[in-house]
Amino acid sequence: MKKIAITTIAAFGAIALPTAAQAQDAAKPEVTIGAQVGLHDLAVDVDDAEFEDFDIDESGEIYGVFAAVDFPLGETLFVGVEGNANLGSGPIDAEYGVSGRFGLKTQGGSKIYARGGYQWVDIDAGNLINDPDFDEDDFDLDTTAGDYLVGVGVEFPISSLVLRANVDTIAFDTLRGTVGVGIKF
Repeated sequence: MKKIAITTIAAFGAIALPTAAQAQDAAKPEVTIGAQVGLHDLAVDVDDAEFEDFDIDESGEIYGVFAAVDFPLGETLFVGVEGNANLGSGPIDAEYGVSGRFGLKTQGGSKIYARGGYQWVDIDAGNLINDPDFDEDDFDLDTTAGDYLVGVGVEFPISSLVLRANVDTIAFDTLRGTVGVGIKF
C-alpha cells in the first residue's frame, strides 16, 4: 500500500510540477529597457500679451532612456512602474521622472496602458526666450520644475524588441509625445 501511495504522489508531482512552473513563468515580471525620442511642448502662451520683439521657443526635442517593469495580474491585466531620463534641445535642458502603469495585454503581447507619476523638467531659460547670452546662474534662478504626469501609451512586441509610443501631459499644462524602442528581458 505504501508503494502505491508513494507512486501516486510521485505521479501527481510529475504532472503538477510542469503546471506549477508554467504558472510561475506567467507571473514573472516583464522588464523592458530602451531609448526614446520625442517632442515636449511647454505650452508657454504669450501670444495674447502686449510684448513686442519677445519671442518664446516653447517646444523642444527630447532624447533619452526608459526602464519599465510590468507585473501580470491574470491573463490580460498588468500593473507596473517606469522611469525615464531625457536630455533636451531648445528650452529643455533635461527631464526625468517615474510613473506607475496599468493596462491591458493582448494575446499577441501588445500593451495598451494609462500611466501616472511625477516628472521634473529643467528649463534652459536662455533658449526659452531666444537669448543665448542669458545665464540663469547669474540670477540664481532654479529652473527645474516638477509636477504630476498623466498619459497613455502602447507597446508592440517584435521578437525580443518592443516598439512604443506615449502621449503625456504634465499637470495638464504641457504636451509631450515620445516614441521608442526597447529590449525585453
